[in-house]
Amino acid sequence: MAEYSELDQIRTSRKWFDPPNTGLPVYDENGNIKSILEVYDFLDMIEEYLIELDIRNYSQNTIKTYKSIIKNFHEFLQKEKDLYDERRFLRSFKKYIQHLKRDKNVSQNYIYLVTVVSKKFLEFNRLYFLDEVKAPKRTKSLPKSLNEMEVQDLINAYDASLEEDILSKRKTKLRNKLLLTLLYSSGLRVSELVSLIIEDIDLNERTMRIRGKGEKDRVVLFDINAKELLEEYLAIRDTDSDYLFTNRLENPLTTRYIQFMIKDYAKEAGINKKVTPHILRHSFATHLLKNGVDIRAIQQLLGHASLSTTQIYTSVDMETLKTVYDKARM
Repeated sequence: MAEYSELDQIRTSRKWFDPPNTGLPVYDENGNIKSILEVYDFLDMIEEYLIELDIRNYSQNTIKTYKSIIKNFHEFLQKEKDLYDERRFLRSFKKYIQHLKRDKNVSQNYIYLVTVVSKKFLEFNRLYFLDEVKAPKRTKSLPKSLNEMEVQDLINAYDASLEEDILSKRKTKLRNKLLLTLLYSSGLRVSELVSLIIEDIDLNERTMRIRGKGEKDRVVLFDINAKELLEEYLAIRDTDSDYLFTNRLENPLTTRYIQFMIKDYAKEAGINKKVTPHILRHSFATHLLKNGVDIRAIQQLLGHASLSTTQIYTSVDMETLKTVYDKARM
């Protein structure tokens, strides 16, 4: 079985065995050549692969992304003719990449992901049709972040009307303000936020136990402002749900709802930048680094297995770099 990792997906393929002889092309009893999709049950192969990812504790978001990539590729293959040997399969894959670039106008990073995921899926099923394909380079850009004032404007966007609202609206706005505060003050992933359980919160210690990627637990901190909002929110909360953030039906909030809510708050705050839950996570890391927190401490708070991942998340503005540089030179 191929060995693969969420952090370094392109490594490996033939570590445990040599690739088998596929015996392609294959003919039916009447001597007609068979398509690779007739020889191999791709739907069954996809299901087996996704089960394996789940067993290996890949995050549900990662599994969902991989599933979409593989199924889209499979749908493209179903329209291909003369798909009966390795060479034609490789040609079809290249045509698919060309289709994504020309017709779908996808990013270079998405092409990278499609290439890597497709190769790993096939390797898991002991098929090495794409062995000669090299994953394209990913584009690297500094992650976007908000400055401290923009973060405060975002969190306080609806404060002016908070006291005047009827109780139901006040609860919703208080919940949303707490939600934004925790995303920023704790650097949570949005998937971690919607899964937050009340019993995992320690108000006295100002800590939360988070189940992150790969089912790994970590403890994160929250500040005094978040603690005060938590106490206020819990005092007026009228549901028995174990989840901290719920909707009117007492179901956990969805990540999609939070994305739309943040977009609305950014508009209300007059912030013209694109604002997402992940940008608040970037801002959390950037501001900690800017204020002198050691990058390894930030790594622990973010729940990164690799320090190199944390370094990507932490961009520092040029003015801060100048200040640090000048202090060092003096």
